[in-house]
Parts: sequence; C-alpha cells; structure tokens
Amino acid sequence: MASASHRRSLRRRRTLVASAAVVAAGVGAGVLVMNANAGTTTVDLYHQTLAAKDGWASSGSGTTGGAKADSAHTFTVSTRAQLVKALGSVSDTTPRIIRIKGTIDANTNDAGKKLTCSGYASGTGYSLSAYLKAFDPSTYGRSKLPSGTQETARAAAQKKQAANVVFKVPANTSIVGVPGTRAGITGGMLQIQKVDNVIVRDLTFSDTEDCFPQWDPTDGSSGNWNSQYDSVTLRGATHVWADHNTFTDAGHFDSIDPKYYGREYQVHDGALDITKGSDLVTVERNQFTNHDKTMLIGSSDTDSTGKLRVSIHHNVWKGIVQRAPLSRLGQIHIYNNVYDTAPLNGYTLQYSINSRAKAQVVAQNNYWRIPASQKVSRLVSGDGTGSIAGSGNLVNGTATDLVAAYNAASSKKIKTTVNWTPTLTAGLESSAKNLLTELATTTGAGVLS
Repeated sequence: MASASHRRSLRRRRTLVASAAVVAAGVGAGVLVMNANAGTTTVDLYHQTLAAKDGWASSGSGTTGGAKADSAHTFTVSTRAQLVKALGSVSDTTPRIIRIKGTIDANTNDAGKKLTCSGYASGTGYSLSAYLKAFDPSTYGRSKLPSGTQETARAAAQKKQAANVVFKVPANTSIVGVPGTRAGITGGMLQIQKVDNVIVRDLTFSDTEDCFPQWDPTDGSSGNWNSQYDSVTLRGATHVWADHNTFTDAGHFDSIDPKYYGREYQVHDGALDITKGSDLVTVERNQFTNHDKTMLIGSSDTDSTGKLRVSIHHNVWKGIVQRAPLSRLGQIHIYNNVYDTAPLNGYTLQYSINSRAKAQVVAQNNYWRIPASQKVSRLVSGDGTGSIAGSGNLVNGTATDLVAAYNAASSKKIKTTVNWTPTLTAGLESSAKNLLTELATTTGAGVLS
C-alpha cells in the first residue's frame, strides 16, 4: 500500500496538471511541460496557438504562429541585433519562435551603443530650428505640405531612424516574452506587413518615439505634427493574435512635449494599428495605457472592403485619449473590455470607441469606469455613417445605452444595427459586472507563466 506522503504527492501532481490545463484552455491550445526537478507543471507559452472560435483570428486556418518551428528556428534574444538576426528575411516563411528576454532598446546600434535623435540627424542637414523657420505658417502658409531642403533633410533623418527601430516580422512567427524578465521593446515598432499567421504575446511596448515628426498645416483647422511609428503595426496582415501585451508611452509622456506653431510636437503615433486591408485579427487581454492615438482600424475611408475583421476582448484601456478603437469599414467585435477614463499623467479622454466610414461595430458587455465630470455622451463617437450595436455595457456599474446618449447630443447619429452577427466568441462573458476586478490582474505583460 502506498504511503500517505506518496498519495499526497500523486494528488498534488494531478492537481498541478489539471490547473495547467485550465490555464492553457483560457489562452489557447498549449503544450504542458513537467519540470521533474521542481515537481511542477508549466505551460509552454512559445508553442501555444490561438484557441478555436477565439475571435476573428481563429477563422479559417486559425492562428498558430511559429508553433511548428524546429530547433534551428527557435531563438532567445536580448539585444536589438539578436532580434534582427532572429527575424531574418520577411520573405522566409519558415515557422520561427522568438523569445525576448529582458527589454530591447531599439535605438541602439549592432554593438549595443545608444543612438540619439541628434545622431540620426547628423549628416542629413536637418535641424529643428531650421525646419521651424522654413515652415512657419506666417510665411510658408497653411495650404500645402512642407517641401524643400529642410523637409528633404527631415525625411532623410527619419529614414535613418527607421532603419534601426522598425522590425519586419515574417509569416508564421511567434514573438513571445520570457516570463519574469520584464520582456519587451522600447522605442521600436513591429511591422507585420502583407504576411499571415503571427503571434505577439507577453511583451511591453514602451515609448515608440519618432525623432522627426512632420508638420502638416492642412491637417485639421490648425495643422498638426504627425509621427511615423506605431508600437505594433499591421498593414495587409492576416491571422494575427496579440495577447497579454502592455502598450504605454512610459518614458516619454505627451505632457512633456513642447508646442510649435501652437500645436503639440507629437512624437507618438499608434499603439496597435490595423490598416491597409488587414484581416482576421484577435486582440485580447492587453493593457493600453498612457497614450493618445491608440488603435486605428482602417487607415482611410476607402481602406478596403470585406476585410478589417477584428475581435477586441478582455483588454484594459486606461489613460487613453482616443481610438480605443477608431474603426472604419470592417466588422469589429468589442467585448468584455474595461475602460477607465479618469485623466492619467496628462492624458484626458476625448472618446473611447469611434465608428465611421460604415464600420459595423458590435460593443458588448464592456465596463466603463468614469469620473463624475465625464459625460456619457462622449464615450463613443462617429461620423454619421458608422454603426455600433450591442448590449450589456455598464458605466460605473449601471447598464447604459452609450449610443443613445451620444445620439441625443450629436447631429451625426451613430446607427444601431449591423449587417453581421458575431459567432467566434469563445470566452464571451454574459455580464460585465466583475470585469473591473478580474482584468486588473489577468491582463498585460508579465502575468503569464
């Protein structure tokens, strides 16, 4: 007969295996690994694939990333140079797994030396003071984009920075942070362009800063400074799963930006943008915090037709100004998210969800926590052509019709019916009431293990 201690040990191992299986089911099809020395079971994050029916990215062939990678295409990287080497050529579709250990600074050279804005500008002839003098609206006017010597120099300096900070991701790739290492990329952009089947997980993307914003006097009534890089950008990409990441401006909040020509010198663009006919994307359990133009779905009112199908669920949006998301044209399902709209580090809400250019948005069972000064009518927005359907949305715990509140205060009415019904809804919770507590500890980078 087995001893009592042996029976307890067997029970403990069975419990650990069961617990790990639950975790795997919650975040995708996973591989369980037994650590014989520690007697514990962990989930292999690197080979996990998106679970069936988990949003649009599970459609068709699903999203498996680099799950089939062999040992020769499995990398652990800690520097910018190592990351570039591991990514290889964007034309190479061999499955690969890239494990990021620690924080990679994109603004470094191959030897690891820190690169600066002045260094990128060196040799191009660009200087901010000369640029400001050349395109001062009082002399240059406001009717056309900058052109000439200083604009050419600015573009050249920006190109030098882009060569360092833009990381081009090939198809069939999983890029995953190593737990416990504060894994992430600062100052860089993952460019997922015209490729299929990519997974990005458990990473912190911080301060993706453009050293050389362009002045556009024709942007709006007063002009704007526009920057170049998103932390993660999808352009014509398909089957992409972004899971348990953190997106933040930490390191350079917009509040420290100066103003030129009366407009903020904005060095940040999007956090996670989905444009140029991208399709079949699932964005789940991320944290978006301290950012202005956060998520753009569709780059223009004519971006594409029959694409831009995106599922956004169980994310936390905190200290966000706008675009959470801004949607055009596509079929977007936004469910079980938390929106905390209190001002944070100088970031003050303009709106959360914007539906325009005939976008078909279903917003279902989300939770908004708003301060007393926040108007419910400002939580959604539109151009008069987009739709937002849905139910079960709570504001400070109370069921609220967000579209009705907006429409009562706006002449550009948001439509309340859509031409599709979400079916890929694994994990959809029927009530938003517990999300505020639940998502506080289960979203963003650093909680997977």
